[in-house]
Amino acid sequence: MDVPKGQPLPVSRKWRLTGWLLAAVWLFFLNQPLGTALGQAEPWRKWLGVGSLAAFGVAYVLLFEWARSHRQTGRPTPPGRAGVLLLGLLLLGLVSIPGTGRDWMTTLVFVATGAVFLLPGAWALVVVALAALTPLVAGYLLPDWSGVSGVFFAVLLASFAMFGVSALAQRNGELRAAQQEISRLAVAEERARTARDLHDILGHSLTVVAIKAELAGRLVEADPSRAATEIAEVEQLARAALADVRRTVGAYRGVRLAEEVAGARSALIAAGIAADLPADLPELPAEWDQLFGWAVREGVTNVVRHSGAHRCTIRISPDAVEISDDGRGPTSGDAAGGHGLIGLRERAQRLDATVSVGRRPQGHGFVLRVGLAAAAQ
Repeated sequence: MDVPKGQPLPVSRKWRLTGWLLAAVWLFFLNQPLGTALGQAEPWRKWLGVGSLAAFGVAYVLLFEWARSHRQTGRPTPPGRAGVLLLGLLLLGLVSIPGTGRDWMTTLVFVATGAVFLLPGAWALVVVALAALTPLVAGYLLPDWSGVSGVFFAVLLASFAMFGVSALAQRNGELRAAQQEISRLAVAEERARTARDLHDILGHSLTVVAIKAELAGRLVEADPSRAATEIAEVEQLARAALADVRRTVGAYRGVRLAEEVAGARSALIAAGIAADLPADLPELPAEWDQLFGWAVREGVTNVVRHSGAHRCTIRISPDAVEISDDGRGPTSGDAAGGHGLIGLRERAQRLDATVSVGRRPQGHGFVLRVGLAAAAQ
């Protein structure tokens, strides 16, 4: 699936339900203050305690889900808003004191873990420290609330566990972002590869079509039968180019060296360039046959389009192919090349081959060479 850059990857319904359960399961630890509230003799204390604890539990689950949704979509959690929400969670715990007594301090465990999940490291550490010290200070100042030191250890252990959960959630978010970027780059690379392939196919075919059409136009009156032959070849080339495009879109296209050499002969003759081509071709592995075919196609296309040459020579051996001409030679930008040479270099790299372009040893003209790395040295 092609996911637009910057957009989050979709989250399945099953995972969303799991997230709610991960938050709700911890509410089990509110059973002690809830039991205290239900045991109150005065109804107002009972219902105040039960109602505030129920509101606390709902608020905690919603707060956890709000933070988790921000992490999944790659958005930062606003510290100010998170602090306000945590303060509201603490106030709900305080409201329950008439019904829960000293057991309200169990809610500090949830406040501390929420701070670890929501706040930056330093602020979270401050909240955890205050939540852990509160039962110790309260037990010292209020004799009726003594014996709650266990909350101190509960706060520390739960905060440490939530730190691990938070780190895991952050790593999962980074992994999702990396997967999204990899997917985007893969799509972009595939589009670029398809564009280069279409350029290689249509650039050569349309160049030959244009040359033959121009030649036919000059021969219409002087040699009608020759003009008709050229027009027929134009039609064949157009149909072949269309078939190549269809095979490219279907990812089934292949290039054969023998066909490219035959096509090169026709293109050079139509352009008025003498063709010095090999009579026999060596037996090559399929992948090398295809690579050399691409080299011939790209080299001859450049000769016909840009060289102004009178003669083009193609030499093919089992380990290299060379296309040269006696034209104007390379310009400053030919070393990098356009789409055609870029695509040819990429195909050569996959076979550990080399591509070289430059001036002929004779001092003029252009030469394109593709061959085995050892042979090119």
